[in-house]
Amino acid sequence: MDSKRASEETVDPTYLWIGPNEKTLAGNNRISITETGKLIMKDFLELLSGLYTCTLSYKTIEAETQEETVVKKRYDFMIFVNPFAPGWRGACNASVDCEDVTNHNILKARDRIEEFFRSQANIFYHHSNKTVPAMHFVDHSFHVVRMDSCRPGFGKNEGLHSNCASCCVVCSPGTFSPDVDVTCQLCVSVRIYGAKSCP
Repeated sequence: MDSKRASEETVDPTYLWIGPNEKTLAGNNRISITETGKLIMKDFLELLSGLYTCTLSYKTIEAETQEETVVKKRYDFMIFVNPFAPGWRGACNASVDCEDVTNHNILKARDRIEEFFRSQANIFYHHSNKTVPAMHFVDHSFHVVRMDSCRPGFGKNEGLHSNCASCCVVCSPGTFSPDVDVTCQLCVSVRIYGAKSCP
């Protein structure tokens, strides 16, 4: 409900949530609905993206006649997963090759993660008299493993990205990748980065 309705007394409220597939939402391992109508989602996946509608029904009672009327209000929410990090568009627009920018950022993140874990191991090795936290790094246990598949909307392209031929990069406009394939397929009607289908 909106903030105005929340500040007023609501008699016998009921909530009906409809998901992007236009089916009534029921509780499961990813979605739950509280008694007060709150929709709670866990491990949200991109395929769950879309329009969610909540219909709030409640009664109003006329003070003089005690006549009950059922009122319904509909609230629409667009919920979606953006497969790109915040600010990706700005980084790509300032570059001739968005994929190279993406690759460079991925490699930089990998290097920073490796460095973080190595420094943690070094600290524990040199300061062994300190209590080891419940969650800690064991030296030589961190390895970066290259995947030979890419998530949908991404692929590998040795020709365009020779500096990182085995990296999964976002599919360029004019290409798409519908599944965990290793390459982006041609599709002239695609005008966006990261397409998962060919319209």
